[in-house]
Amino acid sequence: MPSRLIDRAVDQIAGLPGVGRRTALRLALHILGRPEEEVRRFTEAIQDMKEGVLSCAVCGNLGEDAVCSICNDVRREDARIAVVEDLRDLLAIESTGHFKGRYHVLGGVISPMDGVGPADLRIEGLLSRIVEGKVQEVIFALPTTMEGDTTAFYIHKRLKEFDVQVTTLARGVAVGDELQYADELTLIRSLQQRMPYDMQLGSNEARE
Repeated sequence: MPSRLIDRAVDQIAGLPGVGRRTALRLALHILGRPEEEVRRFTEAIQDMKEGVLSCAVCGNLGEDAVCSICNDVRREDARIAVVEDLRDLLAIESTGHFKGRYHVLGGVISPMDGVGPADLRIEGLLSRIVEGKVQEVIFALPTTMEGDTTAFYIHKRLKEFDVQVTTLARGVAVGDELQYADELTLIRSLQQRMPYDMQLGSNEARE
């Protein structure tokens, strides 16, 4: 590199998911060529986001308050909770305008290969919400991957002691797909045609 400052910037940008060093260099040079005021606004926006965005104390959603706008919305149904991997999946379901219940953001899925176990996710927080007695249905809106299925299976076992219906999205979402990439119509149909989790569990075991 002709400059250690450019090299340092490239190192930081290349640390972002899906960004290689070549792309990082292109982005660094693009930023370098932008007006100083524009770059200042860019860096301030990133810094403000890092300092100002909070994880909701109830569901794990992201926002600027201790309790997110969805949890504070009295029009939402307390009886249903959709369990999602992260914010991207929550936004995908919200974009349909169909689901009026609550959410619980796990912050990931169980993945031993990546060193992520049940204790690393917000599973205990979900159980605490169910103990309150308002929840009647837990909807698994997790990725249709091995990690997503493993996570759903673990939570399902933990929920057996509670009087709550456990359902999962219909397989309109293709096996192996990330929920955030499904189109809105597919998500709506998957929500409408959700099935008891035990039924899907049985079909998975039959295939094995």
